[in-house]
Amino acid sequence: MPLTEIIDLTRRLVESITHCDWQTYTDLCAEDLTAYEPEAQGYLVQGMGFHKHYFDMQDESPYANVTTTLSSPSVRMLGTDAALIAYIRLTQRVGSDGKSTTSSTQETRIWQRIDGRWKHVHFHRT
Repeated sequence: MPLTEIIDLTRRLVESITHCDWQTYTDLCAEDLTAYEPEAQGYLVQGMGFHKHYFDMQDESPYANVTTTLSSPSVRMLGTDAALIAYIRLTQRVGSDGKSTTSSTQETRIWQRIDGRWKHVHFHRT
């Protein structure tokens, strides 16, 4: 079923970010990926270069080595070859003081079936 598939693909995508797995991330994303995210300071980011910076940081990336939960994912099919998923992303970290903190972001991602494969083509994260 496409709804479950979109949720599973999104979980794989987020896991590739927390594991700094550039290969999986690029496999799941379209080369012309677009995004609005806090790090871009209100600008539309196009392409993969902006995102690669954080993968290159490895364990120093603010997204590496955290526990992530996708809360209340909601998928809407936009025809047979496009889907939108919206959810709250809960991120748990252990600080240098040994204490755990949890933060949340609101995320919307667009997936498009291209040449028979789902590709992540756009996201908005706040």
